[in-house]
Amino acid sequence: MTPSDAKLKFDEQYNLVTSYCIPPMILAFLRLLFALYTFVVLLYIIIWDGVHHDGAQSYLSYFTNLSYIGICAYFFASGVQTFSYARNLKNGVEGYPLQRWPRALQYLHVALYCTITTLPILVTIVYWVLLSSSSTFATPFSSWSNISKHALNSGFALFELLCTNVGPYPWTDLPAVLVILVGYLGVAYITHATQGIYTYSFLDPKKQGKKLAVYIIGIAVGACIIFLIARGIIVLRVRLTKGSRKASITEASEPLVDEEKKSESA
Repeated sequence: MTPSDAKLKFDEQYNLVTSYCIPPMILAFLRLLFALYTFVVLLYIIIWDGVHHDGAQSYLSYFTNLSYIGICAYFFASGVQTFSYARNLKNGVEGYPLQRWPRALQYLHVALYCTITTLPILVTIVYWVLLSSSSTFATPFSSWSNISKHALNSGFALFELLCTNVGPYPWTDLPAVLVILVGYLGVAYITHATQGIYTYSFLDPKKQGKKLAVYIIGIAVGACIIFLIARGIIVLRVRLTKGSRKASITEASEPLVDEEKKSESA
């Protein structure tokens, strides 16, 4: 029994694996390419930090790295699902594996999409406003590292926001984003307690004093604003590309339609 026979309720329009302007197989290729690039960035930087700065032990204490791991994970997951969808279409079958998986995994995939299209933008803004310095482009490595983690991260987010058919986030994802930020505060202060460092200078209560509360509240408010703007972009994109979305889905389904016609004529 195919997914279409089962009348699946999750993503019936295949929005998570299609684009209004990019064929499914090319979309799969791009997502997997982004996944590979982000994986190389993560691996190279942790090796570099471990060899040159002895900083590998605090690698997972930085929100930038954690959010970048999320980007990498999303593109691998979505790339595999999109590739499976595109391959199934060529074989005359609709659907992709995630539609048959447990609801918990389906929710986590959608929530991951929300986080990688909001938090990287927050990371970019906070870095260039509060943390960048003369050392940002001091060496070829630091230039590449900072561009990859603090500029391209938002580029990847905008690609998903603007170039796919993924629909608006559920409103329940906003509390999840805030919980992640609150959870990271715990990680940051546990890191200070165990390693004696503040991952970000603005989290040091001795240096910042009352400003610390302002920074924390400001970042939380900023995350909410980014969530609303990103969701608004998605809603606008869905409205503007409604015809193109239907055309892209119809075009992608042509192998399935042709297969059905052949079976009927036989």
